[in-house]
Amino acid sequence: MERLTLTAECDGERMDVYLARTLPDISRAAAQRLLAQGHVTRADGPPVRKNDKTAQGETYHVCLPPPVPVDVLPQEIPLDVVYEDADVIVVNKPVGMVVHPAAGHPDGTLVNALLYRCGDSLSGINGALRPGIVHRIDRDTSGLVIAAKHDAAHAALAAQLQDHSLCREYEAVCIGTLREDTGTVDAPIARHRTDRKKMAVDLQRGRPAVTHWTALRRYPGYTHVLCALETGRTHQIRVHMASIGHPLLGDTVYGSHKPYPGLAGQCLHARCLSFLHPRSGARMTLECPLPPWFEAVLTKLEYLIK
Repeated sequence: MERLTLTAECDGERMDVYLARTLPDISRAAAQRLLAQGHVTRADGPPVRKNDKTAQGETYHVCLPPPVPVDVLPQEIPLDVVYEDADVIVVNKPVGMVVHPAAGHPDGTLVNALLYRCGDSLSGINGALRPGIVHRIDRDTSGLVIAAKHDAAHAALAAQLQDHSLCREYEAVCIGTLREDTGTVDAPIARHRTDRKKMAVDLQRGRPAVTHWTALRRYPGYTHVLCALETGRTHQIRVHMASIGHPLLGDTVYGSHKPYPGLAGQCLHARCLSFLHPRSGARMTLECPLPPWFEAVLTKLEYLIK
């Protein structure tokens, strides 16, 4: 079992509510099951019940049982394959496709499609739910994703993520006019302290995160930017651009709650992926064009200049 230690920030919150708010991907019903099964205890040993209230500064130990194995079935889903060989496959993921199965998205994912195309020839390093997946992009972000076909390729690519030799570039449209031509956001990111579905810049708890941006074209009230990731935290570009006052267009989580017409989510596209091939060691740089929906946004913005 995975063992976590939590410290309450306030008094008087029901334990099931507190756990559901604090633990990622844990619903209130799941939190109640943890409490009923005795998996949550106080630091001095006694188990905690669901109706118990938190006490500020009190420490709780949570034992998360191992996940129940889930069969991920191959599904015949069309893929836009940009590159493929015996070691890796690079796919241009469309908006709306989830990378791997998760709560609320048991199938129809990139993993389901990869299993159909590649069969058993995917790395097992990330477990049964994420075979071959080296890195992820959000459901409503389009663009390049690389998957490994065996464990050696996966280990090599994962090492490149760590030493930053695997390079990823994104194009985005952010709200507001960036004055400088280039900039860097160097701000650690952690899960939001109160909203567990969000991430946030957190100087105390965050993991290092660095995003370099370049202004490609300015429009009245908007800027088309290129973002290069030095690290790969969840929602990194979205969080970093919002933290400097320029959330991405269409991002209803970190920006305006009102969707932008013609966008299913944030205006963000993973356009370029550069890595050292895990077998040959040769540098490979792959690109995919902006999707039609992104081009349509830029066309609308051009009318603001005329």
